[in-house]
Amino acid sequence: MFVLENVSYSYEENVALQGVTVTIERGESVCLLGPNGCGKSTFLRLLCGVIAPDGGTYAFDGWSVTRKSLADNKAAKAFHQRVGFVFQNSDTQLFCADVYEEVAFGPRQMGLGEDEVERRVTDCLRLLGLQDFARRSPYHLSGGEKRKTAIAAMLAMNPDALVLDEPMNGLDPKTERWLAGFLLELHSAGKTLITSTHDLELAQEISRRSILFDGNHTIAADLPTNLLMRDMSLLRRVNLVDRYYHQHRDGGHTHFHTHPLQRESPEISGDISDSEED
Repeated sequence: MFVLENVSYSYEENVALQGVTVTIERGESVCLLGPNGCGKSTFLRLLCGVIAPDGGTYAFDGWSVTRKSLADNKAAKAFHQRVGFVFQNSDTQLFCADVYEEVAFGPRQMGLGEDEVERRVTDCLRLLGLQDFARRSPYHLSGGEKRKTAIAAMLAMNPDALVLDEPMNGLDPKTERWLAGFLLELHSAGKTLITSTHDLELAQEISRRSILFDGNHTIAADLPTNLLMRDMSLLRRVNLVDRYYHQHRDGGHTHFHTHPLQRESPEISGDISDSEED
């Protein structure tokens, strides 16, 4: 579905991606991992056609994605209908007067009739549990509700591939658990998922393959997720874990733990009270 060969991209003089070669098959669920500033968000924007490569080639389902091809409105619209994108910051994505109009925007841009638009919006609001928020302004929603609205707006276009940039950012634990389960359901329904995250346990839960970027804006590893999670030296090298992290394996799943209050200095000793830990 996605084929990138030796792709590079820069923001003026700042390199964001260099020498990136990746193939993602239809129906895969892939997680992107790496430290801040390594190029994950740029990679996702490129996959979604928000930007085009400076160098190298990118093809989606055989269609070459370039600045010139994206300037063809008809072809670009067909492409964007097939690849849905949820931004890291939901406020970037939401701009309509209320939740209903937000979810209806994409289908209307597709040229669908109002009956079909209403059916899709109603289905997506019900699926995401947003029926009671239909006429509420997105700006008056909680972070989790905004994220659900952004996902509903994407799903209303019924894309083949779903691309999510740090989808757990700003969510409470209950909403995180709901979203992880929802992503698994979407993948089971046949959707291709590409998700960037810093959460190593989430990566194991929702993906079988992980692509690891490093500080040089290149791919440091492209491995089955369970194998990548066992390479602690590599994860430390790209600053995804520190030296206090350790693992517990249960049925192939790795649980990560850390002890941030480890004491090494001889000047600091004794018990730590609850108030100090807080």
